[in-house]
Amino acid sequence: MNKHVLDSEVQEYINNHLNDDVHKLAMSKSPFKDVDSKALANQIAAKNKSVKKLPTWYKTDSIYYPALLSIEQCSSETTATYKSALAIGDNLIDLTGGFGVDSYYFAKTVKSLTHCEINVDLSEIAAHNALMLAQLNIKCLAVDGIALLEKTDEIFDTIYLDPARRSSAGKVFMLKDCTPNVVEHLELLLSKSKRIIIKTAPLLDITAGLKELSNVSEVHIISVKNECKELLWIIDSDRSAQQPKITAVTLNESQKEFSFFKGEEETEVELLNETPSGYLYEPDTALLKSGAFNLIAARFRLKKLHHQTQLYVSDHLDSSFPGRIFKINSLLSSSDLKKEKSPMGNVIARNYRDKAENLVKKYKIKPDHNKFFVFTQGANHDYLIIDAEIMQHY
Repeated sequence: MNKHVLDSEVQEYINNHLNDDVHKLAMSKSPFKDVDSKALANQIAAKNKSVKKLPTWYKTDSIYYPALLSIEQCSSETTATYKSALAIGDNLIDLTGGFGVDSYYFAKTVKSLTHCEINVDLSEIAAHNALMLAQLNIKCLAVDGIALLEKTDEIFDTIYLDPARRSSAGKVFMLKDCTPNVVEHLELLLSKSKRIIIKTAPLLDITAGLKELSNVSEVHIISVKNECKELLWIIDSDRSAQQPKITAVTLNESQKEFSFFKGEEETEVELLNETPSGYLYEPDTALLKSGAFNLIAARFRLKKLHHQTQLYVSDHLDSSFPGRIFKINSLLSSSDLKKEKSPMGNVIARNYRDKAENLVKKYKIKPDHNKFFVFTQGANHDYLIIDAEIMQHY
């Protein structure tokens, strides 16, 4: 951490050049003796990345930004706020502290927080920023969090960690392929805390994760604007024998949740055998990740269009549904759509014989904010084109 970056004249320069081309700036000569142009470019790029993701950091004076990758990989304030409510007790240890976003929000709900980060530079940055943010109950240690747990006699109410994937091969991964290896150290973690919160990428398969871990009481699937951001695994040392609770959470203008116990998703579903009318429901990606395709229909009194199509129909509009809702205007044939001159609408293709981008070109469809053409398949395997208008966004 180059403390000269925090000099008043350097900070003024950074704030005055937020709209500059950082690539050109990195190649130019720095106006400062102790801060090179690459460091200036990184501070500007990282600060710009924080405008929406980390507005509290962006608006606070004298924040020191780490390498851009750390900003890209850290939690957003939106997801960090949600997970902070999952901590229990008075003291929490963050074993993989990083830039410190999660630690900052956890510190607002507990009396004392220990931030562990093996990267000395990043640990120093997190400590400095905690002071700038006036969060004074955070203690930053430049140590390996697991090694600290092995040596200390202290017991923590909550342990939080965000294991990093060791392998980039393929999209499927397991917890044992991450650092720290939670599976290997689970006994240690359980001996040091009442509750363990593990954050993983949404690519981790929930069923596979439950097979790797013991004592899982809850799994939270977090999505923002229909993008699945992370999975949270709650492990409690005194967990009862019941099945884990799965909660799909959408963090948009309003927060919506859909919860069930593992096994409940294996319910029957009623297929729509008549002509689709009324309202069309499209679940948020968090619901889809949960695998509760049939339970969604049962809970919201919906009928499913097709066994393999996660689209639903109802004659009523339920705004508590986590996802988009459309009003069905009519059903179109391929020839009907071809007859339209420059049809306006957005295209959704689900379980259809062609991709959305190809359908846009084929029918020369121009985008529209509210109107949609939904290409899908019905219960009788008939291909459908539904003319609809948006009633509820994600």
